[in-house]
Amino acid sequence: MVVLDATIVNIALPSMQQDLGMTDADRHWAITAYALAFGGLLLLGGRVSSALSHRRSFAIGLVGFALASGLGGAAENAGVLIAARAGQGVFAALLAPAALSLLILTFIDAKERGVAFGVFAGVGAGGAALGVVAGGLLTEYADWRWTLYINIPMAALALAGVTFLLRDRATGNLRHLDIPGVLLSAAGLVALVYGFSQAEPRGWGDPQVLILLTGGVLLLVLFVVVEAKSRQALLPLHIVTHRTRGVAFLSVCAMFIAMFGFYLFVSYYTQTILGYSPVKAGMTLLVNAVSTTVGAMLIAGRLQGRLAPNTLIAGSLVSSALGMLILTQLEVDSSHVFAVFLTPSMILTGIGLGCLLAVATNRATDELDWAEAGVASATYNTVQQMGAAFGTALLNSIATSVTASYLADRGNRPGDISAGTVHGYAVALWVAFGTLIVGAALVALLGSGDARGSKTSPEAETSTT
Repeated sequence: MVVLDATIVNIALPSMQQDLGMTDADRHWAITAYALAFGGLLLLGGRVSSALSHRRSFAIGLVGFALASGLGGAAENAGVLIAARAGQGVFAALLAPAALSLLILTFIDAKERGVAFGVFAGVGAGGAALGVVAGGLLTEYADWRWTLYINIPMAALALAGVTFLLRDRATGNLRHLDIPGVLLSAAGLVALVYGFSQAEPRGWGDPQVLILLTGGVLLLVLFVVVEAKSRQALLPLHIVTHRTRGVAFLSVCAMFIAMFGFYLFVSYYTQTILGYSPVKAGMTLLVNAVSTTVGAMLIAGRLQGRLAPNTLIAGSLVSSALGMLILTQLEVDSSHVFAVFLTPSMILTGIGLGCLLAVATNRATDELDWAEAGVASATYNTVQQMGAAFGTALLNSIATSVTASYLADRGNRPGDISAGTVHGYAVALWVAFGTLIVGAALVALLGSGDARGSKTSPEAETSTT
């Protein structure tokens, strides 16, 4: 549900804009408001989740997310819709770390843990692709409001299962909350996410974009300095400097930089070049979603314990890179595109994404006790959000600038527009390919010498018991 809502409104956006009278300049806030609130408040959400107990936080997150979704679906003007989307982001920032933390603390046996994280990764990774499918279907056959209303029955179903969840204890309280850390992290992350979202339309050299990105980096540097000296740090630095978790965070960031640009290009290519309807374009991504689930639940589950975790992670990055490589060979007049290019690319990228998330989620949350599960889960989700935001902005701006240069070299002839667009996508996908290969090389280098598997620390096991 959390991942779904990052993409489900994209296809519905034109209908939302028409119904609510949104301007072209303001319509992006229906997407940006969710991303800013979610990405900016994740670290705080992780700390709150630990303080309230993860089970209680999970239930609060579900109820709040459903209420915000209902408000957005019933919106009669743009202001209410944007506020509701921001509200979804706020509760998603509590819900996401609480959900992952419950998984960490429930499954301590290595084999069961691997299966659990495989299921979790498959469902989560498939959500991004399924969001596009669901958005198209609901907008075309129902109403755009159902892209938000759909969360209410989903949240109710999940809430009904809360009684079966592990009863964990609250660790710490919010009386000694690291306020400077909260403010610096939230401001820094919001500045980066918003800066990335504005980089493509405005350009990376735009003063506002430069101020946002530079300010975001400086705020996060100051955040690290403050956390190193704080006794009640919002993010204890050993969470990210731990070698195993660091490699996991690096690999996930590289994968999300590449994959979110990939989803964008496939959606645009199938609709603008191949002439697919929004629903058909979304259904194309189902191949990727199914492959992601297979990779996470079946392939990774079978290989964990037989191969070193970092070998699996590096191999997953290479698999997705090969999928990107196939699409770089597309030409505007390529034939049998779905069978020869799209299908094998979707399968390879999906298997790579699923396998990586199943293994990396386990590694990123390894050797943690009750008190640290929430903040580590929040950090993991933050890395995903930053990678997705940066990748979308970077690859989209590369594609558009390459296309513009291609058309300028040929005198902007109308017949060259499609060829220039495909050329721009190909160059951007080469960058995505390089990102994944470099990520795989760094994982192999930094992870050399790691054990074949990982297990929960004695402290964490004792705490859970």
